[in-house]
Amino acid sequence: MTDLPASMRPASTQQVRLPQLLDGLAEGSSPLPDVAVTDLAFDSRRVKPGCLYFGLPGLKVHGASFAEVAHQAGAIAMVTDPAGALLAGDAGLPVWQAPRPRLAMALAAKRLFGDPTGTRLTFGVTGTAGKTTTCLMLDAALRASGFHSGYVGSLGFWLDGRSLPMQRSTPTTPESVDLQAMLAAMGERGADSFVMEASSVGLDLDRLAGVSFDVVGFTNLGRDHLDYHGTIEAYFQAKAKLFQPGWAGQAVINTDDAFGQRLAHMIESAGNPGLTTVGRLGDADWRLLDNQAIVGATGAIGQRISYQHDGQTCQVDLAMPGDFNAANAVLALAMAQAAGLPESDARAGIGQLTAQGRMQRIDLGETGPQVIVDMAHTPDAVAAALRAVARPSVAVVGCGGDRDKGKRGITGGVAAANCDILIVTDDNPRTEDPAAIRAAILEGAAGAGAQVYEVVPRQQAVKTALTMAKPGWTVVVLGRGDEEYQEVAGRLAPLYDPDVVRAAWREILEGCS
Repeated sequence: MTDLPASMRPASTQQVRLPQLLDGLAEGSSPLPDVAVTDLAFDSRRVKPGCLYFGLPGLKVHGASFAEVAHQAGAIAMVTDPAGALLAGDAGLPVWQAPRPRLAMALAAKRLFGDPTGTRLTFGVTGTAGKTTTCLMLDAALRASGFHSGYVGSLGFWLDGRSLPMQRSTPTTPESVDLQAMLAAMGERGADSFVMEASSVGLDLDRLAGVSFDVVGFTNLGRDHLDYHGTIEAYFQAKAKLFQPGWAGQAVINTDDAFGQRLAHMIESAGNPGLTTVGRLGDADWRLLDNQAIVGATGAIGQRISYQHDGQTCQVDLAMPGDFNAANAVLALAMAQAAGLPESDARAGIGQLTAQGRMQRIDLGETGPQVIVDMAHTPDAVAAALRAVARPSVAVVGCGGDRDKGKRGITGGVAAANCDILIVTDDNPRTEDPAAIRAAILEGAAGAGAQVYEVVPRQQAVKTALTMAKPGWTVVVLGRGDEEYQEVAGRLAPLYDPDVVRAAWREILEGCS
């Protein structure tokens, strides 16, 4: 993992003089040196000669504390907040202040890397569940329409459907410097369009400031990230930033939940003419009428959805199951049309999509049970994933450590209510006691319907689920999806659920031979 490059930079960066780069973004007591900026850095360990360093406030330590380290590494100046300016002391660097240094950093990155989204078709998707799948559907629609698409989100960085191996500065929305540099680098490689997930934390921390969106979309909103935001209202307001006036020309909102309805009203009240609504309820502009499961000859599962817009009723077959993926598909189709893509091309691309770690079927052969691996890790997403599969079912569920503790019991309750056997195990305990996390899930699951077992480690939990599943049952492994590492006590160990499923099944077969 550490062998991957820390970030991607374009091969060529336009020459921007330091005073020009910071014009209107920061202020200082002395003139800035009239030198060319070669790069930007928010981590002192990544500073190189000619860098402009941003000393950002952090959860544990202020980045301005490393001003001297940055100076010795070749930084030409530092931008920070007033508190950081006091911390910097006499580090030998010109220090300029910005009330919101992260915003200044994002706008400076846009200038330095040539505003890569300014001339390219760009989509942004936010919401609690469905961001990744909707973005991948948009990516598929773009490529089916003849575009060369770049994707940025939970699965990393892709160009034309191929992964660009890279370390992530964050799980979903990269820090603005890395984001703008990555977009510029993909542009050099031929990208003429971009699709990106907009996380609530990324929006709150101005990582997406400077991105020029053409179409933005909203999936839904449920309980998540309250460890950061504190309240569901603050969480919603962070998501709503993506739809502020002037940021995007078109907004497409799923109005099936109260937050979507509220967001649509906010957009209308702001006088934005580019609003499209989608959903099953009310008088949505794109109305999802029906979705029926399809089982192919190979056992692969999918669905046929019917939807209506502009007085026409249309159908599309999806390779991915679930009511929520039907909703994701209609959202992606409406966003594609808002951008002017041919609907027939969009349907063709979206219909063929299968997504890694998103309702991903793991083929264990004719003798194996039906197995689904999915990222679902919030109560709403867990319930939706389990309702999307055939019963009887066995579910493997855990919850992440150092995150919203209040959702653990809720997750256990909804999981136990929507499967026949629930196996509680570890997800990413991080720095917390794994047993305490499991205890909270078990408490919520008690009496909710399913037979409940506690099994660790996760590999054994998956093997137990496969062993307990009877012919015709479905095994659903939830929470981690495409994640390749498990974090326990601050250490990362390889753990990829699809591989865990296959290895466990091989062990079961070998034990029977």
